[in-house]
Amino acid sequence: MSGKHTRRAFVRGALAATAAAAMSREEEALLAQADGSAGTSAEAKPPPEPGSRNTLPTGKIGKLQVSRLIIGGNLIAGFAHSRELLYVSRLLRHYFTEEKILETLALAEAYGVNCINTNPTATRFIQRHRKECNSKMLWIVQGYPDAKGDVKGIAKSIDDGADAVYIQGNIGDRLVEGGKIDVIDKVVRYIKSRGLPAGVGGHCLDVPKACEKAGVPVDFYAKTLHTSDYFTARRPDQTASVVNNRDDNYWCTDPAGTIDFMKGVAKPWIAYKVMAAGAIPPRKAFAHAFGGGADFILAGMFDFQIAKDVHIAKQVLAGLKRERPWRA
Repeated sequence: MSGKHTRRAFVRGALAATAAAAMSREEEALLAQADGSAGTSAEAKPPPEPGSRNTLPTGKIGKLQVSRLIIGGNLIAGFAHSRELLYVSRLLRHYFTEEKILETLALAEAYGVNCINTNPTATRFIQRHRKECNSKMLWIVQGYPDAKGDVKGIAKSIDDGADAVYIQGNIGDRLVEGGKIDVIDKVVRYIKSRGLPAGVGGHCLDVPKACEKAGVPVDFYAKTLHTSDYFTARRPDQTASVVNNRDDNYWCTDPAGTIDFMKGVAKPWIAYKVMAAGAIPPRKAFAHAFGGGADFILAGMFDFQIAKDVHIAKQVLAGLKRERPWRA
């Protein structure tokens, strides 16, 4: 049996297994309490065939046609944002073996998620998935320039097959806090010179504000957005910025201000941390982000969450009311 057929059979089995998986009683109880979504399972329907490219609504970033729901790369890289639960990052690294990562990518693509956002450390997984599944999955890569604007790492990601690159959120925060808007401008122009859409990420609202004020030729923004009513949300005594947030329990300090400012930004917006790293149910989080004006949502998803998250995204988008025009 060829490697291609082996991979196809493997993914078909994974899809069926995922479709049959039930939520734990704990998850059912939490969802029922949070947004009443328990029991509204998308997994009751047969899963799509691998390679079927089941559809999700899409929008454009540059020339790229991107699904409104983008899969995030933090989980497969072991970045858990698990507050004081110290074991979770190690648990993720044990769960996400290379085969599990490839299975997850194939599941996402089969359900219509055609784009992934990752750290450059995921390069070999993306390349292997593209090769073995004949995949056209788009790849947005986080860039990590230094304070002087060194772009060697970004250049490598582009050479490795990135479809778009943006300055990673913590880096964007630090550069703006340090008054290095000229460095952001330099990096953005370099990415664009290589023929790719160039973005800037940030947790702090000052990032897109500074870029817009300075006229940085950004193609898209990645900006956090989540509600502040989850149990572990920022307390009044937690005043540090996200960059220096020792407790790692908040990522958007001004949701209302973000929504208001982004109304006037005529560039695509990818909202991330919309579930506050797993603390907010997807139905509530997706409705808040899309309703608040985001053009795309970046969501970390385990393999067993993909079918339901796609189902929820479609439902939210179908009944959406928003003030900000679609910018993508």
